[in-house]
Amino acid sequence: MPQSDNQRLVDLAARIEQDDPHFARSLSSGRPTRPREYRRARAWWVLGSGLVLLTIGLIMPDGLLIATGLVLSGIGAQLFDPYPPQRGGRERHSAR
Repeated sequence: MPQSDNQRLVDLAARIEQDDPHFARSLSSGRPTRPREYRRARAWWVLGSGLVLLTIGLIMPDGLLIATGLVLSGIGAQLFDPYPPQRGGRERHSAR
């Protein structure tokens, strides 16, 4: 028996609420914001600060600043990934 359209919409709303609560609340209030996949301001700030620290570490030969800049740049680049890996490892799909 196929699900009704209302049940599908309720399931979709629950999935959106679980995946991105900030986006779901903004939709219900009537002032939608960007979904999580398109919010990248934090990634730009982390990447920019990492590159600044890396540049300062290269100008003033300081290994700690170079290492910190490289780590922050890597974290900032990772934040640009719109679909981060799910927690809990891989899901196993059974062949039925």
